[in-house]
Amino acid sequence: IWGIFENHLYLTLLSLPMYSLSPPFNVTIKEVKANSAVVSWDIPEGDPVIGFAITQQKKDVRMLRLIQEVNTTTRSCALWDLEEETDYIVHVQSVSMSGTSPLSEPLRFRTPKEAETQASKNEVTMEEVGQATQLRAGELIIIVVVLIMWAGVIALFCRQYDIIKDNEPNNNKDKAKNSSECSTPEHPTGGLLRSKV
Repeated sequence: IWGIFENHLYLTLLSLPMYSLSPPFNVTIKEVKANSAVVSWDIPEGDPVIGFAITQQKKDVRMLRLIQEVNTTTRSCALWDLEEETDYIVHVQSVSMSGTSPLSEPLRFRTPKEAETQASKNEVTMEEVGQATQLRAGELIIIVVVLIMWAGVIALFCRQYDIIKDNEPNNNKDKAKNSSECSTPEHPTGGLLRSKV
């Protein structure tokens, strides 16, 4: 009886579907340049993922590049050493201890010419120049306000200095009078009187 039960349990376990990973979704490509790009994706919540496998293939070419990504906290990977003006197909798979998920939907993209990449850099640079000009105008206003404040402080100082300077000769005259009153009187003969002993 035990053997029959054991065989039945084994067959039941075999007939149960194994837990499989869902393929990554929302696979998108960004920061596409002539020689590089970044692929990003999402995964269903709760999947026991320990890494990702990204396959990169030139369109109409059988050779694949496989990238193993073990960082599970990021959902993106840089693709490098691409050729300009070339079509690529990218797939992403989730990896768990029990195996890999099915491939994501294929993502096709084309790298631009190097000249187009330079042109887009120049556009960004022109935008940055506009922002820098706005910043410089703001800085100039601040500098002008600070200079006006300093001019006001210097004018106040000069005014106070003039008031102090005007009062200073009167103080010197008073000091001179006070010092002359306290000095020893002089005799007309220019000498001091001495008492004879």
